[in-house]
Amino acid sequence: MKIESPIKRRVSRQIFVGNVPVGGDAPISVQSMTNTDTCDVASTVAQVLAIADAGADMVRISVPSMEAAEAFRRIREQVTVPLIADIHFDHKIALKVIEYGVDCLRINPGNIGRDSKVRAVIDSARDKSIPIRIGVNAGSLGKDLQRKYGEPTPEALVESAMHHVDILDKLNYPEFKVSVKASGVFMAVAAYRLLAKQIDQPLHLGITEAGGLRGGTVKSAVGLGMLLMDGIGDTLRVSLAADPVEEVKVGFDILKSLQLRANGINFIACPSCSRQNFDVVATMNILEQRLEDIRTPMDVAVIGCIVNGPGEAREADVGLTGASPNNLIYVDGEPHHKISNEDFVDHLEEVIRARATDLEKLRVAQEEQLIAKSST
Repeated sequence: MKIESPIKRRVSRQIFVGNVPVGGDAPISVQSMTNTDTCDVASTVAQVLAIADAGADMVRISVPSMEAAEAFRRIREQVTVPLIADIHFDHKIALKVIEYGVDCLRINPGNIGRDSKVRAVIDSARDKSIPIRIGVNAGSLGKDLQRKYGEPTPEALVESAMHHVDILDKLNYPEFKVSVKASGVFMAVAAYRLLAKQIDQPLHLGITEAGGLRGGTVKSAVGLGMLLMDGIGDTLRVSLAADPVEEVKVGFDILKSLQLRANGINFIACPSCSRQNFDVVATMNILEQRLEDIRTPMDVAVIGCIVNGPGEAREADVGLTGASPNNLIYVDGEPHHKISNEDFVDHLEEVIRARATDLEKLRVAQEEQLIAKSST
């Protein structure tokens, strides 16, 4: 599966969240946030691991108290994925999680008190090379901006963000990214477009409080899709009132649709009709569930009849075309063998897994060749 998006991305400065590059020419990273009680270390660790297993590049954890900061230390010891600490107002919590090995701070410098407190946090972050995420939300604008604008507007969001940016600029700390989130698609999109023209730092995208799994997915896909098509965005979170693992899946699906990034299988499947020679919907439900563990980028076509099936299968790494009396399986764009409807899903899974293994070996070999070539 080739990832060659026609989208020209906005040029941005690159920062690092742990070992994950954000901005510049780095792939757009996908993240989520735990919704467990941070002080429940076992539950939070389990959720962090589940989010990471889904492919997330980083995970955010709310740290609202010093007790939660101590829990963060124990969580940090048990996971390797980069962790972002979400902190509001208390600079002592920020200093503590920096000490405990956080990879990024989500903290608005203008909200943590007098200049000496802000400087203490930034000095500590600078010493440990910890980036900051300035996060502005339409639902929590300062009272001065509420009085000035009367209601949340894109301009108000950007003005709030630039207030915090100015603080970091004065402290000569450019290692930050910024988000200007709103639950309304038009407001969020307009705010990000305005902000993208004013700074060169990476932008963290999100439609905040987007809703439940279905509605929130649609709203996020529309809003983030508009921005990504503009080349705006270096990292993203899909905010859903659902299992955080679903946020990661939707995030990657959005990026897949725009050919900006791949993570696992990209399914091409027909909605099915009376021409189908097998139950496409049931087949897809089984395959999506069984093959979630595959991270190798690949295209799999599942088409119920011979009208569109061969054309789609020729463009996929593995394809299944419904035909009578037997279905036809394609591998690497070529007809490979026929299979009857009896137990064909198990067989198709085996073929897909085998092809994924071959593609992964090829990827590793190509990387080794590039490393060898660059070292000579």
